[in-house]
Amino acid sequence: MSYFVTGATGFIGRFLIARLLQRKGTIYVLARRGSKAKFQALQERYPDQADRLVPIWGDLTKPKLGIKAAQIAELKGKVKHLFHLAAVYDLAASAESQQAANIDGTRNAVEFAEAIEAGCFHHVSSIAAAGLYKGTFREDMFDEAEGLEHPYFRTKHDSEGIVRNESKRPYRIYRPAIVVGHSQTGEIDKIDGPYYFFTLIKKLREALPSWMPVVGFEGGRVNMVPVDFVVDAMDHIAHKRGLDGGCFHLTDPAPRRVGEVLNLFARAGHAPEMTMRIDSRIFAFVPGAVKGAIGMLPPVRRISRHLLSSLGIPQDMLKFFNYPTRFDNRQTEAALKGSGVKMPDLSEYAWRLWDYWERHLDPELFVDRTLSSRVKGKVVLITGASSGIGLATAIRMAQAQAHVILVARDPEKLEAARQEVARHGGKAFAMSADLSSLESCDELVAKVLAEHGAPHVLVNNAGRSIRRSIALSYDRFHDFERTMQLNYFGSLRLIMGFLPKMTERRSGHIVNISSIGVLSNAPRFSAYVASKAALDAFSRCAASEFSDINFTIINMPLVRTPMIGPTKIYDNVPTLTPEDAAEMVADAVIRRPQRIATRLGIFAEVLHLLAPKIYEVVMNTAYQLFPDSAAAKGQKGGAEAPTSSEQVAFAALMRGIHW
Repeated sequence: MSYFVTGATGFIGRFLIARLLQRKGTIYVLARRGSKAKFQALQERYPDQADRLVPIWGDLTKPKLGIKAAQIAELKGKVKHLFHLAAVYDLAASAESQQAANIDGTRNAVEFAEAIEAGCFHHVSSIAAAGLYKGTFREDMFDEAEGLEHPYFRTKHDSEGIVRNESKRPYRIYRPAIVVGHSQTGEIDKIDGPYYFFTLIKKLREALPSWMPVVGFEGGRVNMVPVDFVVDAMDHIAHKRGLDGGCFHLTDPAPRRVGEVLNLFARAGHAPEMTMRIDSRIFAFVPGAVKGAIGMLPPVRRISRHLLSSLGIPQDMLKFFNYPTRFDNRQTEAALKGSGVKMPDLSEYAWRLWDYWERHLDPELFVDRTLSSRVKGKVVLITGASSGIGLATAIRMAQAQAHVILVARDPEKLEAARQEVARHGGKAFAMSADLSSLESCDELVAKVLAEHGAPHVLVNNAGRSIRRSIALSYDRFHDFERTMQLNYFGSLRLIMGFLPKMTERRSGHIVNISSIGVLSNAPRFSAYVASKAALDAFSRCAASEFSDINFTIINMPLVRTPMIGPTKIYDNVPTLTPEDAAEMVADAVIRRPQRIATRLGIFAEVLHLLAPKIYEVVMNTAYQLFPDSAAAKGQKGGAEAPTSSEQVAFAALMRGIHW
C-alpha cells in the first residue's frame, strides 16, 4: 500500500506522516524544489524510516501539481490513499494566496488523483467551510453554508465543493475545528486561534497578581481540537471501509465559551482569571447599523487597531468571539467507535499548550531586546553627564556603540567624563552648557542640530534637588525658582528645540528623569517635586500629541550621587548606585514605555488616591521623624544628629523614597 501526501511538511502533515509510518508502504510527499530543506527536516524527524519518505517534486499551483508526465505514469495505480492537506490556514493571508492554494491547489490535486488513478482522495477541509452559519451545521450539510464573505471561509467552502463536484475518484472529507498543539507535548509551529490571546494573558500576569479578579467577556463557543486527535481520527477513518463520500467533523462535541477557554489558559500561565464575564449577547439590543457606525468612527478604529496590533491579534479573529456555529459530529463518532480515539479535555492539556508557546513561540523571544539594537550608531544626548546617573548612563550607551553627546556645565569635569566614556566604545562628544539659562539651552540646541542633527534619544537628566521644609522656605522663594528653572524649563527648552526636527524625521525618544517623590509626595521636597511633577505633566500631554515620538518618564528612586551628599542621613539608608539607575534608563530606551517606576512608588500613588488621609498621616510621621539638616536651617558647619535606628528602619521600609 502506498500513500501520497500534499502538505506533508506542514503542521498537521508532519503528525499524519508519523501515523502513516506506523503502517506499511511507501509514502510519496509533494515538495517544491525550493523547499528541499523542509523535506530534509521531515526525514530527520523520522530517521529510522526516512527511506520510506519519497519526494515528488512539483508545485501545488500548477496543473496536476506540476508533476512530470513520466512520474505520473510511474505512480499510476500505486497510490491507494491520497491525502490533500496543502492549503493556507491563515485568516490574515491575502485573498490571492488563499485562492491560489485553497481553490486552484485543490483542483490541481483532484486532477492529479485522477491521472494516477488514486484509490481514495482524502481532502482536509475545515469547519470554516460552514462560514458563519447560525445554528448547528451537520456533516451532511454543504450548500447551506452562509456568511462566506471572508476569503478564508469562501476558499475553504469552494475548495470542498471542487472535491464534491469534480472528483472522479472516491473521496472522503474531513473538517477539523481550530487545530491547536499536541495534547501530550504542546507542540505547534505557529501562532493561531487562541494563541493570539496568549500575549494579552501574559501582559495581565505581568501587571496583576494571579489572585486578583478581573472583568472580561464571555463570548460564544469556540471549537478547538489538538493536532494528535485530528491525525488519529483521520488515519482511522481513512482506513475504514464503506465510508467513501462521507464528510467528518473532527470537532469537540462540547466546546467551551471563549471566556472559559481564556480562563483555562490564564490558569495555566498563572495569570489573573476573569472572575466576572459579561455575556456579549447583552449588546444584541443595539442595532447592527449603530454598532457598525460606531466601529467606523476614526478614533474608535485607530484605538482598536493600535490595541490589537500591540497584542498581536488580527482584526479578523474577533469574528470568532461570537462564533455562531455549532457542529454535529455523529458520523465521526460512529466511525471512531471502538477505535480508542477520543477527544481529550482542554483542561487536561491547556498547560502543555501554554508551556510550549512560552518556551518556543512567545513573540518576545524573537525581539532584539539589547540596547545596541536601539542606539548603535545613533545620537544619544544626555544632560548632567559629568557625574552620577548621567555619566553612568553615558557609559552604558557608549558600550552599546551609540554616538553619545555629554552635556554639563563644568568644562573640565565634562572633558574628563568624555574621555572615560570614549574608552567604552562608540563615539563621545562633550558640549558645555548651563541649562538653567534659556539662552545657553538655545545655543546648545543650535550646535547639536548643526553638527549631529536631532538626537535619536534625549535623556533629560540634569537636575537640582533642595531638601528643606516649607516652614524654612518662607523667605527663600528663589529655591522654587531655580529648581523650576533647571528641572523644568531647562528640560522643556531642549525638548521644544529638538521636537521640530524629530517630528520631521518621524522618530525620536525623549526620556525625562523624574523622581519617586512625584508619586510619594515626600515632605521637605516641595520645590524639587513640584518641578519634576511639571515635567511629568508635560510629558504625558506631549505623548498624546506626538504619535511618532516616544516620551518616557522615569520616577527614579533615591540614587547615591553627589547631589544627595550634603544630606548625611542618606549615608545609612538604602539607595541605588548610579549604575543601577543607568540600567533603568537603558530599560527605558529598549522598551520605550510611558513610565518606569518602582512598585513602592506606584503603591504610594495608589494609596494616596484611595486613602489620602491615611497616607497624609504616614507622610507626616516621616516628616516628624526626619528633621531638616543643619544646612537647610542655615547653620554653617552645624553638626548633624546621628541617624537613629527608627530612621534607618523607616527608610528601609520605604526603600528609595527621599526623606
